[in-house]
Amino acid sequence: MKHYKSIFLATAVAAILTACGTSSTVPVTGRKHRLLVDDASMLSLSTQQYKQYMTQAKVSTDKQNTQMVERVGRRLANAVETYLKNNGFANEIQNFKWEFSLVQNKEVNAFCMPGGKIVVYEGILPVTKDETSLAIVLGHEIAHAVAKHSAEQMSKQQRANTGLQIGAGLLSVISSDQAINSAATNAASTGLSLLNLKFSRDHESEADRIGLIFAAMAGYNPANAVAFWQRMAASSSSNTPVWMRTHPTDEKRISDIQNKFLPEAQKYYKAQ
Repeated sequence: MKHYKSIFLATAVAAILTACGTSSTVPVTGRKHRLLVDDASMLSLSTQQYKQYMTQAKVSTDKQNTQMVERVGRRLANAVETYLKNNGFANEIQNFKWEFSLVQNKEVNAFCMPGGKIVVYEGILPVTKDETSLAIVLGHEIAHAVAKHSAEQMSKQQRANTGLQIGAGLLSVISSDQAINSAATNAASTGLSLLNLKFSRDHESEADRIGLIFAAMAGYNPANAVAFWQRMAASSSSNTPVWMRTHPTDEKRISDIQNKFLPEAQKYYKAQ
């Protein structure tokens, strides 16, 4: 009887995790993914978090650099919206309420929240050095938002949590040994965490590809990405094993840009 119950539960897990969600297509790459989190929820959460972040952040007093961030960001946003409009994604434009902020922070970082809330840290500007390299950075961050990577990560986590909960029930049917059940559940949870790290690396690579194309569409030479990422590699060091990284290694990222993404992005580039 326990055998039949386990088959039933396993089938139920598969049905629940497969049926739920809405199918969505990533612009540019055409990759399909199924999202459990709708756009309205993501935008509401993003807006709240952005407002909260900006109340705590120190806005840059450097007018020249602030204007540069706004200029580059707006140019990219216009190119992105034009692409979405002309390629069957016009309904996605309503999901973006662009804002561009430069904040006082020495970290080498920038991010774009769902809905186009872009924050650049002053610490990254000595590495970007020029507007084109800044466009490479912002193109990458905007690509995360356009591809709905945050919603996909949240959806994956929801599926993982559901799977663990049902899996715990399945283990209780198969075995009454609590020690075995606990060990198996912990192992499954650890495995899912590692899968999510790989999932994140895939997102980073996809954002590299899409971001280069967005930068090229906006009239920025995507070839600058190679030198920029080389400077990024020189400015940081990490001893984290590859399999535990949330981002691709510097060597792989630069290689992929040179050999895979750049030839494609160059087709979209027209100097302005």
